[in-house]
Amino acid sequence: MPRSQRNDNFIDKTFTVMADMILKILPTNQKAKEAFAYYRDGMSAQADGEYAEALENYYEALTLEEDPYDRSFIVYNIGLIHASNGEHEEALEYYQQAIELNPRMPQALNNIAVIYHYQGEKAKEAGDEDKAEEEFRQAAEYWVRAIQLAPNNYIEAQNWLKVTGRSKIDVYF
Repeated sequence: MPRSQRNDNFIDKTFTVMADMILKILPTNQKAKEAFAYYRDGMSAQADGEYAEALENYYEALTLEEDPYDRSFIVYNIGLIHASNGEHEEALEYYQQAIELNPRMPQALNNIAVIYHYQGEKAKEAGDEDKAEEEFRQAAEYWVRAIQLAPNNYIEAQNWLKVTGRSKIDVYF
């Protein structure tokens, strides 16, 4: 039974019903509709913490989806799963793919920055100041890009950039 037919959550059921209605009226081909159905099921599985099932659905959606913008969200969600599993290098690869497909995706830029910042903190704790500085530099680069796309978001990152002297501008919005 497809995930969309076994959701117990009211919000998931509502989303599924609305998504199914949209799929029926969208002027798009069958392949794109099928890709969206896999993507929707992947999001539902991911929300339930069923990461293996979510990845299966996302990979299937990628085999069907041709639109670069839509593909960017699929690979972004794959990156989220890898990041939540502590697989930072894999997550970085998928976030980079998402940005290549959709350069105006601030959430992917932010998540890359978060990983670099985390790695910088770990390097600092280990006493490797040079590696820490390089990781922090990369975090700053990605946060600046994310903030330029979404100036009202990432307030903590904006503060970190300002406090550490890594911001070239004082206010982003």
